[in-house]
Amino acid sequence: MEVQAAVEAVFRQEHGRIIASLIRISGSFDRAEEAMQEAFAAALATWPERGVPHNPGAWIMAAAHRKWIDRSRRERTRRDKQEALRYDTESRGDTGEQLLAVIDEEEREAANMLAWDDRLRLMFTCCHPAVPQEGQIALTLRMLGGLTTTEIAKAFLVPEATMAQRLVRVKRKIQEAGIPYQIPPASQLAERSRTVQTIIYLIFNEGYAASAGDELVRRDLCAEAIRLGRLLVQLLPDDPENAGLLALMILHNARRDGRVQDGKLVTLEDQDRSVWKRDEIAEGTSLLESVLRRKCPGPYQLQGAIAALHAEAPTPGDTDWRQIAALYSHLFALQPNPVVALNHAVAVAMSGNWEDGLRMIDEAGAGGRLERYYLFHAARADILRRMTRFDEAAQAYGRAIELATNPLEREFLTGRLESVVSHR
Repeated sequence: MEVQAAVEAVFRQEHGRIIASLIRISGSFDRAEEAMQEAFAAALATWPERGVPHNPGAWIMAAAHRKWIDRSRRERTRRDKQEALRYDTESRGDTGEQLLAVIDEEEREAANMLAWDDRLRLMFTCCHPAVPQEGQIALTLRMLGGLTTTEIAKAFLVPEATMAQRLVRVKRKIQEAGIPYQIPPASQLAERSRTVQTIIYLIFNEGYAASAGDELVRRDLCAEAIRLGRLLVQLLPDDPENAGLLALMILHNARRDGRVQDGKLVTLEDQDRSVWKRDEIAEGTSLLESVLRRKCPGPYQLQGAIAALHAEAPTPGDTDWRQIAALYSHLFALQPNPVVALNHAVAVAMSGNWEDGLRMIDEAGAGGRLERYYLFHAARADILRRMTRFDEAAQAYGRAIELATNPLEREFLTGRLESVVSHR
């Protein structure tokens, strides 16, 4: 059990870094995944007998590199193998012999031999214009974020089989088109940064509200997304949306300790605000204020402003729902999609306009656009509950429970369903 937990922890914490290194060396998504899977299988086979290494991440990375080298030796001539190694080492100024020496030292900083931008390089490769945007995002979530096909399908609101086919197609597209594994030149950065921002935020969202597993919050994914956000700000400091995205994630992450209490989900309204990270709220708010002074508000800056209003309210009753509704209205003008429309509707309802808010929720879901989005049914149920329309609320809670995949969320919704049923 201890070994299994250690392997799972390494996967969560090191997956993105290991896979980015392997793709850079091998030039192949499939080969990189195979090598990494073999390394984790080797860990499960050897650690129970030898014990968990002092630096398990370094062990996995070294083993994965060895697996790839062994496969290369079997499949290529010595010259081909040397060329493959040179492809990696020339970008770092090392020799092949130096790389092999590093790989052989499992407990050293071999795990950190990658350049700081390896994961950004992977994201920009996946975000090449030749790849459809949804495919770009899905592949990077799979390769860099370590999300399963099921988790990615949930993020896109599509069936798992559809997402699996999409991932296969986009990997084939990158391979056949010979898309280079590199950060693009400065002239191309801006046009591809929007998708990179989307990827980073989707990784954060999966960490902040995990679609599977026993934990609601996957802190490793949240931390990785924030780290990547900081790197993106460093790489493209002139794009205010990069800072807006970073501020948004920091502000959300500041409330992480209040989201679960005694193993149960706690809504924003009922959270103990004393456990919120005030230093992170201050950092996020300061970053947001500085970027808003540029007077070029984009979607992430607007969402950051909404998060700041929630984070700075001393009590739930002090939340400025009217201003939040106004900000969602501006956001909808920039991103007219049903999820933004749903959030706008909830804000309108919470500002006291219950009937208008409920009508807007139903309009957001018109035509079945949000039928498989459990938060649509959960939001509708909550507003109906507040309006004491308990029969309708019970039906909506039931549908939300059917669609929710995280056990903590299902447990919370079940409790709400039992509550409204008791009031009927």
